[in-house]
Amino acid sequence: MKDVMRVLRDARPEEMGPGAPVDEGVRRDELARAMAAPRPETGSAVPVRRRVRPAWGLGLAGVAAAGAVAAAAVFVAPGGDGTEPGKQGGGGERVLDARTVLLAAAEKADGQTETMRAFWHQVTVSSSTYTVGKGGGRYAVTVRSRAESWTPSRPGGKAWAAGQELGAKPATKEDEEAWRRAGSPGTFKIEIPVVPGGKGRLKGFTVKTSPGPRSFNGSALVDGDKVFWLGRNVTMKDLRSLPSDPKRLKAELLRWYKGHDTESNRPMASDRWLYTVARGLVMDMPVKPGVRAAAFRMLAGLPAVRSLGKVTDSQGRTGNAIAVDEKTPQGVIREEMIIDLASGTALASRNVMVAPAAGASVPVGRTMNSTALVGAEWTDSKPR
Repeated sequence: MKDVMRVLRDARPEEMGPGAPVDEGVRRDELARAMAAPRPETGSAVPVRRRVRPAWGLGLAGVAAAGAVAAAAVFVAPGGDGTEPGKQGGGGERVLDARTVLLAAAEKADGQTETMRAFWHQVTVSSSTYTVGKGGGRYAVTVRSRAESWTPSRPGGKAWAAGQELGAKPATKEDEEAWRRAGSPGTFKIEIPVVPGGKGRLKGFTVKTSPGPRSFNGSALVDGDKVFWLGRNVTMKDLRSLPSDPKRLKAELLRWYKGHDTESNRPMASDRWLYTVARGLVMDMPVKPGVRAAAFRMLAGLPAVRSLGKVTDSQGRTGNAIAVDEKTPQGVIREEMIIDLASGTALASRNVMVAPAAGASVPVGRTMNSTALVGAEWTDSKPR
């Protein structure tokens, strides 16, 4: 069976090796596209590790479950962070501070019960927004995909994944008008910079307005039991054994912190790393409800986490958003997680450009990428 890292190396171009200076958006998009493509043999044992970074949403279970990485959802204007208790939103509505939001979510998660079954089943809708065209005829398009995964609860089982490109469309009404002026093309040539900062050589790929075929694939688990990536490849037993005390959970996760990002060697502070890992843990992974509650409480103790008030995700669902800002080669990006306080679950994650770097092509306020969690449950139903 192929080593998991060899699979990732095979899927990426040479310039995307760990030693090359690559823009994070390029890395996410290239790998997601390579792994979402239909494969020639259903049931081939091609393991792929699940990353905790929500922008990727990749799984050991999912060769085809790696959707593109974003959604052009409603965005929250920079500056409205609502970090103070009692702060009023634009409509006069009280905006809860981040700690209140996260502790409320933790309380709801604590009250949940569950029964493990044969598979952990997830459905996500992801999309990315890009600028296309030339000169004054440039406009934005959003590329969407749907991913479905079945992760076995027992070692030695087979993981399954389904994926489908949902098609690209203009991001806004203004973009649609520009698209019509351009002749309403059915395909778009997307070009993204290879190197950080948006300068230098570009890399291109083509997307269509029409949906693509649904792919369905099965694969053996890495080493026969690894199911997710949590700073390392972990088993279902590892996930189910995580502590439900926030201090112990934080200490357990930090055992795998090496001073850099979860997806690259780019330096990252420990609190920032914990936010990234915890966001993936509560959105993607089949941890016990008490552990999900502990993750929310751990996030409540991170000083960099802010509240954005109520927002709407790409599926039209309303939730309370929390966020941290990250300085990247592209500029300052706000990484958000939208939480449903009524259920104590995460609805979606998304990355919004707050302050573009000099020469960057992404405008202020654009939702660069996001993933909406449409469904997550234990099931005995056979993957199909």
